[in-house]
Amino acid sequence: MLMKKIVFLFFAAALLTACSSGKQEKITYPVTKTGNVVDTIFGTPVPDPYRWLEDDMSEETAQWVKEQNLVTFGYLEKIPYREAIKERLTKIWNFEKFGMPFREGDFIYFTKNDGLQNQYVYYRQKEGGEPEVFLDPNKFSEDGTTSLGEMGFSKDGSMMAYSISEGGSDWRRVITLNAVTKEIVGDTLNDLKFTGIAWQNNEGFYYSTYDKPKGSQLSQMTDHHKLYFHKLGTKQSEDKVVWGADVRRRYVGGYITEDQRFLVVSASVSTTGNELYIRDLTKKSADYKVVVGNFDSDSYVVDNDGTKLYIMTNLNAPNWKVVTVDAENPGVENWVDFIPETENVLSISTGSGYFFANYLADAISKVQQYDNTGKLVRDIALPGPGSAGGFSGWKDDKVLYYSFTNYITPASIYSFDPASGKAEVYKKPTVDFNSDLYKSEQVFYNSKDGTRIPMIITYRSDLLLNGKNPAMLYGYGGFSSSMTPGFSITAAWWLENGGVYAVPNIRGGGEYGEKWHLAGTRMNKQNVFDDFIAAAEYLINNKYTSSDYLVIRGGSNGGLLVGAVMTQRPDLMKVALPAVGVMDMLRYHKFTAGAGWAYDYGTADESAGMFNYILKYSPVQNIRKGVSYPATLVTTGDHDDRVVPAHSFKFAAHLQAKQAGMAPVLIRIETKAGHGAGTPVSKSIEQWADIYSFTLWNLGIRKLN
Repeated sequence: MLMKKIVFLFFAAALLTACSSGKQEKITYPVTKTGNVVDTIFGTPVPDPYRWLEDDMSEETAQWVKEQNLVTFGYLEKIPYREAIKERLTKIWNFEKFGMPFREGDFIYFTKNDGLQNQYVYYRQKEGGEPEVFLDPNKFSEDGTTSLGEMGFSKDGSMMAYSISEGGSDWRRVITLNAVTKEIVGDTLNDLKFTGIAWQNNEGFYYSTYDKPKGSQLSQMTDHHKLYFHKLGTKQSEDKVVWGADVRRRYVGGYITEDQRFLVVSASVSTTGNELYIRDLTKKSADYKVVVGNFDSDSYVVDNDGTKLYIMTNLNAPNWKVVTVDAENPGVENWVDFIPETENVLSISTGSGYFFANYLADAISKVQQYDNTGKLVRDIALPGPGSAGGFSGWKDDKVLYYSFTNYITPASIYSFDPASGKAEVYKKPTVDFNSDLYKSEQVFYNSKDGTRIPMIITYRSDLLLNGKNPAMLYGYGGFSSSMTPGFSITAAWWLENGGVYAVPNIRGGGEYGEKWHLAGTRMNKQNVFDDFIAAAEYLINNKYTSSDYLVIRGGSNGGLLVGAVMTQRPDLMKVALPAVGVMDMLRYHKFTAGAGWAYDYGTADESAGMFNYILKYSPVQNIRKGVSYPATLVTTGDHDDRVVPAHSFKFAAHLQAKQAGMAPVLIRIETKAGHGAGTPVSKSIEQWADIYSFTLWNLGIRKLN
């Protein structure tokens, strides 16, 4: 049960309306040298004075990082309530957390974190037995910076392989275990990236990777992905390429149907659109059959019944649907609708011989259960408006599990009987946060072009809408990623201290299907920024907050969002928090797998029109001398090999050089950290204590309760 008693260690709502006392101290930033690099793109000269910061292997860049961190942490250490924030975050964080159970062989596996463990621990138990530790990633490294990545079990559950990430890197090592004895089997595989682990019986498994770059693994391009098969008992050097040797694709993945009959291969050149192939593993000489031979849509095999394939697709169905086809003739011309497209966006899962259709209705989950003939079995009653996930397992599973959460409800796990439709609470966390004191409301507002945008705003029920409440506006807006309601420990801290937390479902996301996604891509990208700006204006016009108390935050593509909005409308917010952002849009495609984002962004090289469009919003190129920008804390990791830290480095350097006002511009560079996945709890707490300290100090809050 949620604790009904809440401890307020800090400021009350009244203190959050306090005005700034005292003037900002002028910060002396490290000297960032400027070079004379100038690119000429379609006849337009584009200076890039901080190009040297792209060299992540140079001593000069390392020294710059060290000097910037000295200034940043020197500033943060002077904020008097920084330690109090850390202590309260630690207390909220310290509750027992469970992951979704799943069955492999004779065991039920689940993850658990006692509260403040840096990484979740994998447990297992037999029916009626006691849980035992199966795998503890906290023992991978002393400082918790080595984390567990992907896992894959053989069909009978007797073998498994798992990947580990060191320092947050996308490059992984894979270790194989006898799952029964927990003993390591065979050699460790090295230098895998963007991979799954798909077992073929107990013989071995399929994995994906690139050729190892000869220079920097952090920033050098990786654009030729291949699918390999590793046979147990052999060396990695003997592994054979099973798809992609002669065809260049940026992303290649392989997975096997539950009955072990078909190897399914997905291949793509960008983050949207994939080719789809199948190979019948019961026929030793079988070639790959083409299911989808172009990149015009996204399609995935979700199940099969003998040679009958069930495919989820958005081909001619921007809100997605499920079709069936015979594996002997799997081309799109033979597809038959199984679960047709509706007005709401569909995602699908399978378990116990059923299909579970999880629909997004204005970013809220609605779940329906279908049998294998396509007949609706039931609408599943969820605990309330929010986000549900799970409903997956083997066909012979008698019990499935699902999770439910929203912005004020910590994620609970429910057991579900597919035969009766009965659900029961399986695990419900006890959190030092009283949900009864808060409310989440969904509103709709119009963007610049009149498009209707939903937004969920969460705050204390007794909050006065007087325009003086600190408000955090969080957004993403890209890659068809949907922002659905979910509980956040760090957002809980913000809420219990009188803050407003708002998340708009802006274009570029997947909340309303592929049309919504495309409306925020390429030469429609400005729509994303306009939607976010309109969300801020809605909060201000309706007195949730004002420009003096507005904070904007986003990470990765959301970091781009923050960078673009703060350079277009620096007057709109008081604090900006761009995290691991894509900031140099003229060069993002020249690093790691960045070129794979071109479907969303376009590239500066492809046409004069695209170059000119990107140039108008690219954050690095749109910082202007003499402009007063909001207080800005840029955050990144020195091992981020997805969005390389040079984006954040260059953005911070330009801001520091051109900032006209007194508001600070700082960059916090986490060491031994990547894009975010697998970040140790200890580091997360420290980072958020710093983010909130910086934010409140620059909102004028000088004293906390």
